[in-house]
Amino acid sequence: MNDPLHILHHTFGFPTFRPGQAEIVDAVIANRDVLAILPTGGGKSLCFQLPALCREGVTVVVSPLIALMRDQVRGLKEVGVAAASLTSGNTDEQNAEVFAALDAGTLKILYLAPERLASAGPLLQRINVTLLAVDEAHCVSQWGHDFRPDYLRIGALRKQLNVPLAAFTATADEETRGEIIRQLFPTPPQVFLRGFDRPNLNLAFDAKIAPRQQLLDFVKARKGRSGIIYCATRAKTEVIATAIRAIGIHALPYHAGLDAEVRREAEACFQADDGLVMVATIAFGMGVDKPDIRYVLHADLPKSVEAYWQEVGRAGRDGAPADALTLFGAEDIRLRRSQIDEGLAPIDRKNADHQRLNALLGLAEALDCRRKVLLGYFGETPPDSCGNCDLCTEKPVRFDATEAARKALSAVLRTGEYFGQEHLIDILIGNLTAKVKARHHDQLPTFASGKDFERGQWQAIFRQMLARDLLRPDPERQGGLRMTENARPLLRGETLLELRLDRMGAKPAREVRELVPEADEPLLAALKSKRRELAEAAKVPSYLIFNDKTLIEMAGRKPRNLDEMRGVSGVGDVKLERYGTLFLAVINGSAQAMHPARRKLAGKETASIFDQLEGVMFELRLGESGLDKPLSCTSAELARVVAQKPKSQETLADIIGDLKTSRFGTGFLAVLAEG
Repeated sequence: MNDPLHILHHTFGFPTFRPGQAEIVDAVIANRDVLAILPTGGGKSLCFQLPALCREGVTVVVSPLIALMRDQVRGLKEVGVAAASLTSGNTDEQNAEVFAALDAGTLKILYLAPERLASAGPLLQRINVTLLAVDEAHCVSQWGHDFRPDYLRIGALRKQLNVPLAAFTATADEETRGEIIRQLFPTPPQVFLRGFDRPNLNLAFDAKIAPRQQLLDFVKARKGRSGIIYCATRAKTEVIATAIRAIGIHALPYHAGLDAEVRREAEACFQADDGLVMVATIAFGMGVDKPDIRYVLHADLPKSVEAYWQEVGRAGRDGAPADALTLFGAEDIRLRRSQIDEGLAPIDRKNADHQRLNALLGLAEALDCRRKVLLGYFGETPPDSCGNCDLCTEKPVRFDATEAARKALSAVLRTGEYFGQEHLIDILIGNLTAKVKARHHDQLPTFASGKDFERGQWQAIFRQMLARDLLRPDPERQGGLRMTENARPLLRGETLLELRLDRMGAKPAREVRELVPEADEPLLAALKSKRRELAEAAKVPSYLIFNDKTLIEMAGRKPRNLDEMRGVSGVGDVKLERYGTLFLAVINGSAQAMHPARRKLAGKETASIFDQLEGVMFELRLGESGLDKPLSCTSAELARVVAQKPKSQETLADIIGDLKTSRFGTGFLAVLAEG
């Protein structure tokens, strides 16, 4: 069995495992059933790809989306791994190639679409499957928005093949976790629940004040960087994409209502383009394996903390800095509440969905570090301050809103819980509208009782009360606000309420974090240009050549030769061979030619032995007297000496011959003895 650390370093180009990966890899290699929950971008794929290379036979990976499988197969081929996929998107010729590779025993990893499970049994039984891996395992949950009925066949397939199963997901919900175990495992698996933090993500929420301008300012400041903007409706994706293009930034809409071919073209453009912005509904995302997405912006409030974390987790999967901004307002809260109330789910499911929404709103309206709130929801104990969210960099101004909230609740109750926010604010600030007069609401004790706050401030108070589930829109009363049981202790004077004082007016644009120091920006741009050139020639996405984090490290370390280039994270043996010299030329202006035999040793301990042998050979090329006939070994001969490490003149002569041994033998053996 191959050594996992050797494969990690030489095939994938990583010096060490990410936190949590090593234990999962060890368990999978040991043939244990495994359920691993890691955050999006936490390195789940490596946890089944690497074990596949450590064992005999074929690892079959069930994955939900063709785009995801296609990208992972291309990425594996880029590092020299024999991988393929069987999906409905394959041509007959492609399928024939896959079947031939399986019959020849040359394939290590086979990706399989879930719809192929029903007919794949006979094929899988004859190709020596030794591991079944399930990516995006939460698709087995019938309550999840990503539910795939074909995933329910996996348990039977596993029983039929009688092989260990490793399931992976970023969904942390305990209910979903239990359903995955029930559906996929006959006995409880070894569960790995790893830290959900993504320290490179800057988390921020902004109340909607001028939402279109807030969005455009954010995107404009990040021109040239890939991003995803999530919208609640199909129509909004079209409108926002048009607005972004109007400020000179390439943007495309994406939603389920578009023709399938249009969606495929948009996906391909997003994968290939360094600076494209995809404006999408949640129909886009789960199949995206692009690691250098630099931001995710929610133009509307997501459905839950789990959905939020999965969606923002698509940014910065390469580990480089990335931003997550969510814009939200009272209308978002009303929309999400009404979607739950008007849905067809049973009452217990609706109550659970309201609680999940409450958790997200608690994150949106947090008064302290957002990471502390977020990770606390997932059962972790984070530090009091993360230093990488908007509430850590700019502390919110708080105020005692107890009296204001009681006035708002009084207005709600005295009007029969039939009216919306704006009419209630008219009552509170004493605005004598025709609607107020017609209903005699100017006669209420609460009329003009809130004149100490402006309309915008009252809108912020109502939004935060909605977020804290003190008020809810009632779908049976055209969305009129009603008081919840949570508000009764406040109304009775049994509890206090502290809220955040919103900044009125336009907010300054959020600071854009630089990926490299200013002095290195031209070099990073040149490296990206070379990457784009190579990607276009190979007809693959740019990140499959090298991701942003690898280029950022190159720009910072400025390797001078292939040995130093081999030390850059993400540069494995195959990529060093293919691209090392080309990128060195960008960094240093030119690149020193290196014999292929020596290039294969770049970055390895044996490289220094090769160089020392070459030095001995150079010194003695004319003999000890300097007057003899020139003599030298080929680079291939030196590489064989390094590999075989002879300990005597006789064994050395078997490699380079008697004549060369007589001249170089003593020096070579001395170097080998020290090495």
